[in-house]
Amino acid sequence: MIDRVMTGISAWIVAVIAAMGYGGIVLLMAIESACIPLPSEVIMPFSGYLVTTGRFGLNLVAVAGAFGCLLGSGVGYYLGATGGRWVLERYGRYVLIAPHELETAERFFERWGAPAVFFSRLLPVVRTFIAFPAGVARMRLLPFAFYTLAGSYLWCLGLAYAGMQLGKHWPALGPYFHRFDGLAALATLAAGLWLTYNRLSSRNTADFPPFKREHNG
Repeated sequence: MIDRVMTGISAWIVAVIAAMGYGGIVLLMAIESACIPLPSEVIMPFSGYLVTTGRFGLNLVAVAGAFGCLLGSGVGYYLGATGGRWVLERYGRYVLIAPHELETAERFFERWGAPAVFFSRLLPVVRTFIAFPAGVARMRLLPFAFYTLAGSYLWCLGLAYAGMQLGKHWPALGPYFHRFDGLAALATLAAGLWLTYNRLSSRNTADFPPFKREHNG
């Protein structure tokens, strides 16, 4: 089932790039960076393959991909900055996020935001979602944009170069990246489960007051 879905998504990605050229790369990478897990491991290697046909230039492919990432990340950042904090303050308790931890996140992004954003853009799975918490923490926009663009350029360049080197065999990259994505997702899930267990075992009623039942009458 998953293989059929991925095959369909891959065919759609190829069709979009074939029809729209560089604009298709920008569009697809913007979607991938707007908290929607569209596989850049298909987008960029196929674009790199088209470099070998003479249709694209390698550096322009990487620039288009990075610009798309910046646009999509801007959407995620905006959502986090405008409504993310309100949502987490109101409903964060349901996912074990205490109000004071938002201030901790703000201090983290104030001090470590630049390297966090840069290196996150080089990691599968994480790169898709990093913009939202950066927005919630109100990381300064200019550093966010710069390090998003820098990290995304390297990611896009590396994938496009790999696709260029493989030529028509670029789809062979897919299984390897999907395995890596799976490992990254499992590591993220394991970290989330550990954090949840740790939070539940040391739950502070001041941070997470008991849920109140509403009585009628």
